Amino acid sequence: MQTKLEAPLTEPLSLDRQATVALTGAGRSYRSRAGEVEALRGVDLELGPGELVGVVGPSGCGKSTLLELVCGLQQPDAGEIVVAGEHAAGARLENCAYMPQRDLLLPWRSALDNAALALQCAGIPRARARLRARPLFERFGLAQFERARPAELSGGMRQRVAFLRTLLPRRPVLLLDEPFASLDSITRAEMQEWLAAALRDEPRTTLLVTHDVEEALYLADRVVVMSARPGRIVAELTVPFERPRPRPRNETVTDPEFARLRRAALEALAQ
Repeated sequence: MQTKLEAPLTEPLSLDRQATVALTGAGRSYRSRAGEVEALRGVDLELGPGELVGVVGPSGCGKSTLLELVCGLQQPDAGEIVVAGEHAAGARLENCAYMPQRDLLLPWRSALDNAALALQCAGIPRARARLRARPLFERFGLAQFERARPAELSGGMRQRVAFLRTLLPRRPVLLLDEPFASLDSITRAEMQEWLAAALRDEPRTTLLVTHDVEEALYLADRVVVMSARPGRIVAELTVPFERPRPRPRNETVTDPEFARLRRAALEALAQ
């Protein structure tokens, strides 16, 4: 009998596994050499099952801290965070898959072994983890690169391996921290289209942090704009386009309504 962890990735998560996320009055402060730093203040945010919310804001406003709070790597100093009905940090972590800014692929492991690493860390034997990961390489545009080392992969391919590694444990909440920040503009646009398609096939409740307003608007159902530190939500924009976008990316981002939303987000960032 297959466990949830070992269920085929090709079977979409049921709605009860596409968990909700709720932050109520969440705040976080920490000590640095400069003294007490208030990173976040009074953050209220809800994500429905299968919803993708983009978070944009200036550098240092607490966007990455927000993701770490959601997945239980940090605890709030104020307010409450609930993921899939769970309050405790460990239980939140069990429901979240976190993809940091860097791909963090291990240079001595093949692409296949890097992708399978999350399953191995969860206790699945290496051979079975590789067996679970291998069929997905073609679907993720990585066919014939299973044995390649990270140094032999392009930036976009490395990100696909990292994303596959993030999805394989089948956690219902996906946290993406600037996943394409290190890529050139052309590859970044291609990867945005690829990610939109991947999340169509593998829906998750997703929180996406990015500096790129256009990226957030293209990928998300809603976009929240954060202030400078201490980070607070100062604007929320609903994206009216169906997701995944039915038109090519270039047509979507040049649509007058898309331009209006981008202008509204930039104005909120400038406050």
